[in-house]
Amino acid sequence: QVQLVESGGGLVQAGGSLRLSCVASGRTFSNAAMGWFRQAPGKEREFVASISRSGALTYYADSVKGRFTISRDNAKNTVHLQMNSLQPEDTAGYYCARGSSPSSLSSDYYYWGQGTQVTVSS
Repeated sequence: QVQLVESGGGLVQAGGSLRLSCVASGRTFSNAAMGWFRQAPGKEREFVASISRSGALTYYADSVKGRFTISRDNAKNTVHLQMNSLQPEDTAGYYCARGSSPSSLSSDYYYWGQGTQVTVSS
């Protein structure tokens, strides 16, 4: 059984940074693409970033491109999301997910973590 556990969320002022981590267990981590999604209250879940199995390919939503960086450490079964220049509109629950390809579609991911809250104050 696959488990994904996120950490690293919190409260930060606008312009600040946070680094989210997601530790995976249950299946071979390097066999899976990983993604980060977010969901704000009253809004649909949206794609943030994704990374291929080897880490060679990364993809970003336009809203975070240049500010967020996704990376993975297959030896530690961990995927990270470095978030810089955070803005109030980045406030949301952030979820990591495991899929077969680094898609931007949430329906392409089979396993999801419980999420970690990021709140950016102005």
